[in-house]
Amino acid sequence: MQHNHSINTWENRVVDRMSAGRASEGAGCIAWWGFSPARNLLRLGPVTFDGEVNILLVGSGDPRHILKTVAESPDKQNLHIWVIETSMEVVARQLLLLYLTLLQQERMGINEKTEVFLELFGNGEIRSQTEETLRRVALQLILSVTATTEEAMHACLNTTLLKFRERDELTRIFKLWLQQTSPAASSPVLMSKAWDYRVRQHLGTRYDSRKGCFDWDLTMKLHEKGCGVISKQQYMQWREKGLAFEMREGIYQITNPTLLSTRVFNEQKGDKVGIRGYWGDIVSSPYLSFGIETDDRSLLKTQNGQHLKTAQDLSYANMQGLFQSLSSRRGCLTTPHSDPDAGKAATLSQQKSPSVNDLMHLGGVSVTFLPLDSLQKLPQKQKYRHYFNTIYFSATCVHQLGPAMRQIAAPDGVLVVELAKYVLDLNKEQEAGFAEKAASSALEAGFEPWREAGSDSIHAVFVQQKKK
Repeated sequence: MQHNHSINTWENRVVDRMSAGRASEGAGCIAWWGFSPARNLLRLGPVTFDGEVNILLVGSGDPRHILKTVAESPDKQNLHIWVIETSMEVVARQLLLLYLTLLQQERMGINEKTEVFLELFGNGEIRSQTEETLRRVALQLILSVTATTEEAMHACLNTTLLKFRERDELTRIFKLWLQQTSPAASSPVLMSKAWDYRVRQHLGTRYDSRKGCFDWDLTMKLHEKGCGVISKQQYMQWREKGLAFEMREGIYQITNPTLLSTRVFNEQKGDKVGIRGYWGDIVSSPYLSFGIETDDRSLLKTQNGQHLKTAQDLSYANMQGLFQSLSSRRGCLTTPHSDPDAGKAATLSQQKSPSVNDLMHLGGVSVTFLPLDSLQKLPQKQKYRHYFNTIYFSATCVHQLGPAMRQIAAPDGVLVVELAKYVLDLNKEQEAGFAEKAASSALEAGFEPWREAGSDSIHAVFVQQKKK
């Protein structure tokens, strides 16, 4: 009975602190995934990069751009990616998804890796085998974050520049994942409850007619914006209960703890209280990152105006392609794998926990996480003066774009800004206003629109203003 009491208490606290029907709440207050498809950031802009390249990602939310850029970069490219996020919970997820990506094929076959990656990436509830894999990886991530020697650190999981308290926070988050999935957990947050309360809060009095609201967002917004490959059945299921990827027969009923975070609310007396729940996107969907674009035209075939494949199919095919490209990259150091059939690799949940030594080492590639508050401090450090060849801002972080960017951008640096096309709670006027504000901020920072960028309404690309 204590378990039920804790859930009821959680429900009551949330209801007390959240006003129903706030339309702007659809995107949430934490970015578990981006509002745009994966892009090779080296191809955005007029410059062809040779040799060493430094890319700064501000608030990208997931590793989609990292994976796409690395997978499509030349083997000889020295690629250094620097990541600033808005919360340590997002950093923890980035590390998890990168860790899964880097697992060698004899540790986890590409088919299983694709399924587990998408499940943890976009599902509020997961299967028991996926939970077991998560537990094993979380234990290794704790060791990685607390490592004191270079040998114990992977170049693509570099957290050494984070503050001590941020690394402590990462360890606390990984332990929370372990606690949430532990049978001994005293009062775990149930995703089904947390998700439903977000939907109720967002729709307010429209909750009872929510299927009509979901259908409107899909057909009149996402489909109108070119996302016809997102199927009604899958989108409705995700909007109803947070399940985006259901790739095989299995029971998806264990809360995915990587999608839980703490949100601080103000009490009436002026006190602050943190409530753990699901505070991410409940409208735009995790299909945007990997599931709405593809180079394989056969996946976009239609019949009688209906797509034959779904956003789940595209996500699966795109992730498989990315994983295959990464594992075959020259300079990718893996142990010899005698069986080319990735599907026959032992299930990770049946093995001992994989260590950092079991990960692929991508030659010349590094991913380094910077402190949450480091953006405005970078210009003060000599190392980062005119350093970054590409600087990427997510839609949720555009407000941080300021004049200091010109001091950290390389002379031929490119600025890429994610626009609000897929932030569905905005109307067309607000979306256009967002793009204008982004262009204005870029201009203040010394950047002008790249004229050859075309009419991509998903990202805006800027180059440095030429001195007159």
